[in-house]
Amino acid sequence: MAQIDDLPPLREVIRKHDLSAKKSLGQNFLLDLNLTAKIARVAEPLDGTTVVEVGPGPGGLTRALLSLGASRVIAIERDERALAALADIAAHYPGRLEVVSGDALQIDARSLAGGGRTRVVANLPYNIATPLLIGWLTAEPWPPWYDMLVLMFQREVAERIVAKVGDDAYGRLAVLAGWRCEAKIMFDVAPTAFVPPPNVTSSVVRLVPRAEPVACDGKVLQRVTEAAFGQRRKMLRQSLKSLGADTAALLSEAGIEPTARAEEIDVKGFAALANALSRQSKKRD
Repeated sequence: MAQIDDLPPLREVIRKHDLSAKKSLGQNFLLDLNLTAKIARVAEPLDGTTVVEVGPGPGGLTRALLSLGASRVIAIERDERALAALADIAAHYPGRLEVVSGDALQIDARSLAGGGRTRVVANLPYNIATPLLIGWLTAEPWPPWYDMLVLMFQREVAERIVAKVGDDAYGRLAVLAGWRCEAKIMFDVAPTAFVPPPNVTSSVVRLVPRAEPVACDGKVLQRVTEAAFGQRRKMLRQSLKSLGADTAALLSEAGIEPTARAEEIDVKGFAALANALSRQSKKRD
């Protein structure tokens, strides 16, 4: 594959700006521009699309998104050392790259994106990947401000996102992802593709929002799944006691056997439990 643009190779960018990856920021840089282009193509078509990117670092994925036609990229970067490198990219693609300095967990990406077709495409810093995803999955109102998420995770986390009932990896994250999105692992990325190389394989996951997910309160669903999978080997009549509710009534109303375990309950079942808990709470109030 030909070079995606005529900007310097990423190794030169890293040397120029002294961008050694920081473990404290969960950084692992992708230096292969062919690979970053492969990730960006998962989100195609990009023409006329605003892309939110978290943790661009030296900008390999940023460059791929812009070269493949994204009309606007909003890059959220906490590491101030990377800002100069990103400014070089912004100069090369005038008016198309907006760099926001700050912590992605504290920034309202929805307000940055504005209206129009928006996607999130990111090689997420490992230490904030899961809380960011949960925030995007539980966004209100729904359908959300984005029409696709294309995200890099550790392979173990990716498997937890796409897991189905009966899979060893099935748990709270699978329920939240399956509730509101259709999730698929697109391909794996070997540790050797990163600098520094992590100890695990990574995976690119595509999540497409469901237009009409099962109706329930996302915050309540989180509480129910936390309780259920917090003691996943116990029967639900026991594990759900931490909710402080009438467990027997919850299970009966949701049509779930009290001897069932969390790993046996599908998304609809958990939504039914969340709805039952919401109704029980309103009665108490």
